[in-house]
Amino acid sequence: MTSAAGCGVSDYGDRLGFTRGQLVLEIGEDDDVDDDVRSSIEQVIGRTLLDEDHEGEVDVVLFWFRLGDGDLADLLMDALGRLADGGRVLLLTPNPGKPGHVDTDEIVGAAPSAGGLAAGTIAAGAWTATRLVRPMAPDARG
Repeated sequence: MTSAAGCGVSDYGDRLGFTRGQLVLEIGEDDDVDDDVRSSIEQVIGRTLLDEDHEGEVDVVLFWFRLGDGDLADLLMDALGRLADGGRVLLLTPNPGKPGHVDTDEIVGAAPSAGGLAAGTIAAGAWTATRLVRPMAPDARG
């Protein structure tokens, strides 16, 4: 498990935009994920992360992805399909120079193919978190 020195455990959940009571589905959890990030998110939301067996919509999909985990666009499409209205996917990829690093261009290219939009990144220990949202539907009133 990785951890970032100098960042308090509670800081990650706040910095990544989590709020109390959110339903957070975790996908791609493995031995290399950052337990400090996970713990911080659980502390902020006030509950444990949901596993991939959870059925129903969620507020956030916490998606750990590494190069070689599969087709990013297809997996993002599945993740975006799990969201409640106004939800988001937080895609965590290893930082540059780390095994499994995913180039930013690949993420930006895969997001629209999956029906999403990349909306910024933030450092999360040895991982980079990219926020992905569904684009707003055009106003039906014209």
